[in-house]
Amino acid sequence: MIFKLNIQDTLNKLLQQEDTDGDKKITIDDKGSRAFQLVSDKGEKYVVRGTYHLSNLLQELIIAKNEGNTTAKIPLAKIEEPPVTRISRMIRDYYWNGLTRRMDETGIKSLISDTKNETLTADKLPIYIPFNDDLALTYYKNLETKLPIRACKLPNEITPKYVKSINAEPGILTLKLEKNDDEVKGVPFVVPGGRFNEMYGWDSYFEAIGLMLDGKVDLAKAMADNFQYEINHYGKILNANRSYYLTRTQPPFYTSLIREVFQITKDRDWLSSHLKIAVKEYESVWMVKNKRLTDNGLNRYLAEGLGMPPEAEEGHYDAILKPFAAQASCSIQEYIEKYQNSEIQNDFLDTYFLHDRTVRESGHDTSYRIEGNCADLNLVELNVLLYKYELDFAELTEEIFEDHFEINSKTYTSKYWKEKANKRKTLINTLCWNDELGLYVDYNHVTKKQSEFISATTFTPLWCGIASKEQAKKLVENALPLLKEKGGIAGSTEESRGGINESRPHRQWDYPNGWAPHQMMIWKGLVSYGFVKEGQELIYRWLYMITKNAVDYNGTIPEKYDVVEATHKVFSEYGNVGTDFEYMSQEGFGWMNASYQYGLSLLKKEYLVRLNGLIGPEQIF
Repeated sequence: MIFKLNIQDTLNKLLQQEDTDGDKKITIDDKGSRAFQLVSDKGEKYVVRGTYHLSNLLQELIIAKNEGNTTAKIPLAKIEEPPVTRISRMIRDYYWNGLTRRMDETGIKSLISDTKNETLTADKLPIYIPFNDDLALTYYKNLETKLPIRACKLPNEITPKYVKSINAEPGILTLKLEKNDDEVKGVPFVVPGGRFNEMYGWDSYFEAIGLMLDGKVDLAKAMADNFQYEINHYGKILNANRSYYLTRTQPPFYTSLIREVFQITKDRDWLSSHLKIAVKEYESVWMVKNKRLTDNGLNRYLAEGLGMPPEAEEGHYDAILKPFAAQASCSIQEYIEKYQNSEIQNDFLDTYFLHDRTVRESGHDTSYRIEGNCADLNLVELNVLLYKYELDFAELTEEIFEDHFEINSKTYTSKYWKEKANKRKTLINTLCWNDELGLYVDYNHVTKKQSEFISATTFTPLWCGIASKEQAKKLVENALPLLKEKGGIAGSTEESRGGINESRPHRQWDYPNGWAPHQMMIWKGLVSYGFVKEGQELIYRWLYMITKNAVDYNGTIPEKYDVVEATHKVFSEYGNVGTDFEYMSQEGFGWMNASYQYGLSLLKKEYLVRLNGLIGPEQIF
């Protein structure tokens, strides 16, 4: 049955009746009748019942309205669409499009209105352009006559001092442009969503997993092309393409991305060009001694920079700064200004912000696991990722390039990379494996001691085969009871996180919250080691939580969840991105979308039926 409806009239009546809290959404928090009658143009009547079906009707009306229609032909099948089918379809057909951006004229228009630009004193958004990208400089200079932007050429050498000097006027860093037949277009990329309106480092890899599952390999390939551009022009894959991230990278997933794209495209020349740049990144970003390579042979994060990270929300550092401001007999804001202008020297704060920037480089911003000591830690997950780099280099060299890959007259063989990978694997199992606990933990290369903080990252060695079968068995037996919650794996144990109070607030990467990249890596690791039952249960718990929240809250798919309560209503720093919309989500959230599609690709059909029926995990496992 299809209902032909006047969009605005139906919208007005639907919202007036069912949106009792006035947020332009229909959720279980509303107190409406939960029953709305439709009448077709043929006089057929149908009562839409229940929050989920009413919110589907609302969304379908908005989709039709956004397409420029005044009337809509809405099939009953769309209103009554099974929730798993609907969520997956919305991700595939709408959300990826809503998250796709380009750094050209059409794309920059949305960046100009970004809320992060509200601090600009001038009325023009700075577009920072690499020193040697003449195409971009010409393009953006010409664009100055059309848009309120200012094209700014970066110096040949980008120092922490220079980056600090432009923090007062933060802007966007260019990504790859392509010129065809005198037309310049930006190479597309996917953003996380909400206030995260840039291309982020590790988000991009997980987003690409979802893109490839949804048949959008060209977009995943474009993300890799933008990574290549960043390494060539900025020296690293950036935390994100904002000016204050110029000294900061993120967790390294580049080889995984290019390898998975290549598995679909089979484009050997493309792979070769990217492999060369990936080796460059590995050697120049990660393997420089006394920087991100420590004396013991393992790696750490180390974000360079000076002063306070400018992207932190106002008040984020108040608990740290308050005693120093009191000692100096001034307000916190006055102290910040003096510290930032080097009128006050504070060695403690210099070290604190070194670690704080490094926390943000790690992607786990923020967590008590790494607060105050991040640069001192050989984080287990970082070294797992670099082992995966070395393994990818070895296997691609051997399988695709006949065991001979040359870069700048230097020949790399699979043997060379296998030796590096095996050495790192031994070091990880020596320094990061705690046999007594049966867990992988972080290692402090300064104190020469293992961390006692238990995190979801303990599972990451399963992701690429570092653990032996015995270690894997021990890890699963010990870690799952500690970290498994109603909605999946928590970021940490409650005990490790410690007590929370006014001076020690929640950190978003800790208990009780759960995050998509952790779940996705854990699922892959469990499957590869044969822990099928455990993997299926964790996938189901995560997907059930997403599905139930979307059903109850108008299709909401946010950045993170409280997995203990299995809710998107997260009460920690920064709130929860992806919940602030009217009528329907246009984006979801990048890696959450991907985790849903990836989880569905792994979940057995028998569980998919139960998921569509919203049968809770406690009734199954």
